[in-house]
Amino acid sequence: MRNLTEEAEGTTAVAPPSRPVIACLLLGIVLATLDGTIVGTALPVIVEDLGGLTHLSWVVTSYLLTTAVTTPLWGKLGDLYGRKGGYLASIAVFLVGSALCGLAQDMGQLIAFRALQGVGAGGLFVGALSLIGTLLGPAGAGRSQSVIGVLLPAAMIGGPLIGGFLTDRLDWRWVFYVNLPVGAVALAAISVGVRVRTERVQARVDVAGAALLTTAILALTLLASWAGTTYAWTSPRIGGLALVSVASLVAFVAVERRAAEPVIPPRLFRDRNFGVAQVLGFTSGAAMLAAASFLPQYMQLVRGMSSTGSGLLLLPLMLGMMGAQLAIGRRVSAGGRYRRYPIAGGALATLGALALLLLGTATATWAASALTLLLGVGLGCLMQPALLITMNSAAPRDLGAANGTQTLLRTIGGSLGVAVLGSVFAARVRGDASPAGIVDGLHAVAAGTAALCAVAFVAAWWVRETPPRTSRAV
Repeated sequence: MRNLTEEAEGTTAVAPPSRPVIACLLLGIVLATLDGTIVGTALPVIVEDLGGLTHLSWVVTSYLLTTAVTTPLWGKLGDLYGRKGGYLASIAVFLVGSALCGLAQDMGQLIAFRALQGVGAGGLFVGALSLIGTLLGPAGAGRSQSVIGVLLPAAMIGGPLIGGFLTDRLDWRWVFYVNLPVGAVALAAISVGVRVRTERVQARVDVAGAALLTTAILALTLLASWAGTTYAWTSPRIGGLALVSVASLVAFVAVERRAAEPVIPPRLFRDRNFGVAQVLGFTSGAAMLAAASFLPQYMQLVRGMSSTGSGLLLLPLMLGMMGAQLAIGRRVSAGGRYRRYPIAGGALATLGALALLLLGTATATWAASALTLLLGVGLGCLMQPALLITMNSAAPRDLGAANGTQTLLRTIGGSLGVAVLGSVFAARVRGDASPAGIVDGLHAVAAGTAALCAVAFVAAWWVRETPPRTSRAV
């Protein structure tokens, strides 16, 4: 697989890119998406081995948190020092984090190593898209978006299934070790098959904005996880975290207005549809990851399913989400209207989350699985329009920043959602891992998920029907 493209002024292609190399570039996107959901079905076994039931949500949250805050930084570093080098570095960090996760001896180590893994994952998505755009040009990169649109939901579906299978057949540590051979193939193929001559560009990394955003998200996540469980709501620590989060967010907005290369360009939010789309992405990301993280607890600890079985029982949720996304994308591309989909999605997702309150210690397994379908369809009807509206609302020069913002806020939503609902779950369970305690905790998570979906339903009414753009100036 000898190379492909040289990146210079105008990005002149030397030869058409080979399919195996493009496939290896897409592996980064698959790995980053898989690791957001693959751990869910392994969590009960991990807790049984390492302990720390009240901290289990941090295994997911730490990964999502560092993924979110490092995504824009990897993009800037790629622009400054080379996209190929940046992508390879992010894969390497991801693989080191994966190996260390597999070697973790207690819950604290696992959470810390998951955070490191997330740092690498932050560069996988943005690095792959940047290199694909460089190698294929605008037309080819546009066609690759349809492939990515199928890969993402497929990876979401595959995560729980692969995680369950590896946990049952081998060991929960293979949930992380499996990344090593796949990542090694990607590293080798990209190192040999992709050749670019990088022109250094003048771009500033918004270090102040990234630091303030990281501080705000971390403070909010800690507040959500500790308030009412580890510390009282009125404790000085919780009050301090609230103050730090508010001050950091205010400072972040001020810095972004003056930054030459802001993490989140404020001008994007001048379009009302763009702002609404970010609310939809934030809330649907939180709801989806909460369901993928906590439903396996019910399937395994209450219904006595294996890790693989719990992954299979989440298929209605994931297939419903994937089917809705693909159907909406096809209809909107054919000229259909899109405003009705997020409205319907918010309503369906709210009802689907409330339906999970029917789960009990004696609920039939098939019924428990079927109850997740409505939530999946509703989330799909929220997530796909959020992406479409984001792309349709941004000016051509801001398309990359708009997609980055959507990814960032969806990931932050997942991180905070899992942290908040994980705290609620832990407060209800309080060390009681009996079926009744797990069901009580899941009901609290379902109620919180319904509240998130209700917010999305209300926000969706603010979407304005704007004709999709059929072409863009470069």
